[in-house]
Amino acid sequence: MKLTDKIKITNEDNMELMARYPDDYFELAIVDPPYGIKEHGQRPNRTDRWASAPDGVKYKRVKWDNEPPTQEYFDELKRISKNQIVWGGNYFMYKIKEPSMGWVFWDKKNGSTDFSDGELAYTSFNKGLRKFEWLWSGFQKQKPEKRIHPTQKPVALYKWLLHNYANEGDKILDTHLGSGSIAIACHDYKYELTACELDKDYYNDAIKRIKNHVAQQKLF
Repeated sequence: MKLTDKIKITNEDNMELMARYPDDYFELAIVDPPYGIKEHGQRPNRTDRWASAPDGVKYKRVKWDNEPPTQEYFDELKRISKNQIVWGGNYFMYKIKEPSMGWVFWDKKNGSTDFSDGELAYTSFNKGLRKFEWLWSGFQKQKPEKRIHPTQKPVALYKWLLHNYANEGDKILDTHLGSGSIAIACHDYKYELTACELDKDYYNDAIKRIKNHVAQQKLF
């Protein structure tokens, strides 16, 4: 589905999407693949907590986070993109196989809770490690976002990545759209995005979220 002149999103397997593109077609891939740690709610010590998010969202029981992506996925990702930012890269280094100094740390400011202090993203850039800070809770200083996905990342995080790692005119790829935050960031910053989401329900929810955002932007 082509949502705007620059945003194209399909409901399909990412391997099918990537197979259609030639080598180095995308300047930058920003992806958030499943870590394989059962963060979808099936993880024994997470079942109760992910049954309902802090803002009351009920997440469906699915198995998208049972297994990490295959080696073939990472080979294809590197084939069609010149640079990559991979969330959860610490889980995939045995498949990415290329060391990097340019990691990103998302500091969630969780304090003393039993959740992790943040998340790591591998990047293929020869840059120093960088940190982004963002709170999810409703009392945060930043404006909270409605969550539609259990591993949803904030739009501000993707805008920060685009600002620091993308160049004007870059074609961006996302193989795991999820909540669609990256599409909103790309739309606001006028980047061309090609993305896909396999789960039909998440796809529909993300499309609705993105369309609502685009419509609101047109009002101003």
